[in-house]
Amino acid sequence: MPLSKPLWLRVAPPGSEGYRRMARLVREQALDTVCQAANCPNIGGCWRDGAAAFMILGTVCTRGCGFCNVTTGRPAPPDPDEPGRLAEAVARLGLRHVVITSVTRDDLPDGGAGQFAACVAALRARDRTTTIELLTPDFRGSPEAAEQVFAAAPEVFNHNVETVPRLYPAVRAGADYRGSLTLLARAADHGLPMVKSGIMLGLGEEEEEVLAVLADLRAAGVTALTIGQYLAPSRTHLPVVRYWPPDFFTNLKERALTMGFSRVESHPLARSSLHARADMDP
Repeated sequence: MPLSKPLWLRVAPPGSEGYRRMARLVREQALDTVCQAANCPNIGGCWRDGAAAFMILGTVCTRGCGFCNVTTGRPAPPDPDEPGRLAEAVARLGLRHVVITSVTRDDLPDGGAGQFAACVAALRARDRTTTIELLTPDFRGSPEAAEQVFAAAPEVFNHNVETVPRLYPAVRAGADYRGSLTLLARAADHGLPMVKSGIMLGLGEEEEEVLAVLADLRAAGVTALTIGQYLAPSRTHLPVVRYWPPDFFTNLKERALTMGFSRVESHPLARSSLHARADMDP
């Protein structure tokens, strides 16, 4: 039987005027968000406050990770009008910081890196004061694809390692832990202002394994970190093995800060883009 969800993970359903405004604009501009695709528990609060993580390159992923709610299959070709629609939505919302992520596109020669770069160019052409965070897939370890993204010069480069290496075969099928660390290290070596990653807990990891991952991320040059509780999207996804209590996340934040991370968002409902704009504040 699935574990019962503890009280600290229960959130009120969305329904504010800000939420409805964001929903209308996303629909009008034919945009996708990871907030919807991943059934994020923070969607009500984030959309109320005018924050969203836009998902480019469609809603069909070429991989089938055991934790993810995004559909797996054969995606459509990239939409050349998508960068312009995204820039229009960001301008109409008056966003000062925008998060752009995508499904994994192993079917494309560049893994979708060119579409990320095109979105940054469209946003910068519209308003150069908006800061940009890119949350990317691993591009199958291609240095050329990664360089396209780095050359676009986002203020934040984000790539999640998601879990501990031992659990990769079940959690991140098709991904490579060392390859993800290499991508993050390349971003840090490129001199991007902020390099960020994240991990979710509750899939069967041990505390010592989590601390080892944090040490690896710091060694790779990661400075910003998110740690949250895994929530199974459905009974067909990987089950939650354990709900870690809030004080464990607080302890991990303290440990991470002593390791040298400058920004740490660590609590059960933390997600990659939660409070992303605040991460840009001095």
